[in-house]
Amino acid sequence: METPVFVEFDPAGDCDCPGCHHWRRVLPPAPAGRAAPAHPAAHRALVVAAALSAALGAGGAAAVPTAAHAPARPGIPAGEERATPQGKQAPLHGPGGGPAAPAGAPLSAITRTEIIDRAETWVAAKVPYSMSAYWSDGYRQDCSGYVSMAWNLPKNEWTGSLGEYADPITKEELQPGDILLFHNEADPEGGSHVTIFGGWTDAAQTEYTAYEQTPPHTRKQATPYAYWSNSDQYLPYRYKGLTADAPGGTEYPGRASFRPGAVNAHVARLGERLVEKGYGRFYPAGPGPRWGAADRRAVEAFQRTQGWRGGAANGFPGPETWRRLFT
Repeated sequence: METPVFVEFDPAGDCDCPGCHHWRRVLPPAPAGRAAPAHPAAHRALVVAAALSAALGAGGAAAVPTAAHAPARPGIPAGEERATPQGKQAPLHGPGGGPAAPAGAPLSAITRTEIIDRAETWVAAKVPYSMSAYWSDGYRQDCSGYVSMAWNLPKNEWTGSLGEYADPITKEELQPGDILLFHNEADPEGGSHVTIFGGWTDAAQTEYTAYEQTPPHTRKQATPYAYWSNSDQYLPYRYKGLTADAPGGTEYPGRASFRPGAVNAHVARLGERLVEKGYGRFYPAGPGPRWGAADRRAVEAFQRTQGWRGGAANGFPGPETWRRLFT
């Protein structure tokens, strides 16, 4: 099994989803020093279930949650829960807002870096989830309003219309700023949801950083591909107005640029940035365009200063390592 390239998610104990908030409030804390699974609610629920089973004796059995993510409504398995619903198309600031751009108007050009930067603003502000409220920037505070904001669309779209602004892509083509969209045509409010892809959190591409607007507020966390539930219904899309970052920008060039023996400008730029950050001691002859041991040792040292350990600090620059170096 391949080791992770990096890890990019907040400590699981900081998750603010309603389910985790509930379980943290009513369940005992996990034993000190014991490694917990990715989601604390799952582990703690198992602890309580075991205690209940012992109390009931051989004549009864406690129900043990099996979902990796705590349900927003305790007692309902995550797979059976109705996912984040969203409103319909609407002008900025709501029905009474200003007029949208005329039909056929060219899409606003935006880079991947700008999309993620815009997405981060709601994460930092912890914008409350709402299907009827509009944030100060004019976008509706639900999942599709969040993507409309990140893509700088002229009005608030919904899961049934976001695809009109994007082209379908494959899982292998996903890059930060793309989306994973599930529109349930039979029942739009029965599971329809959309997340912004922020990069893979493991080399096997089984988890990614998802930016999403969901109760109680905007969050960014490691998420199983393609989502916790209805995973096979999510489709990857890329915004049609996407433009490349300007030379010297922060767009990640891809893992292939840093394979052993690779020779390219990205390797040279990476080395120069590491020297600027104080890791020049690893380059006795200075950085160059050929990927080598000096580059890997410098990257590993930088990753360790981020608090990463084990496979997360393997010396190969993934999207999160690149983002932290260049922003």
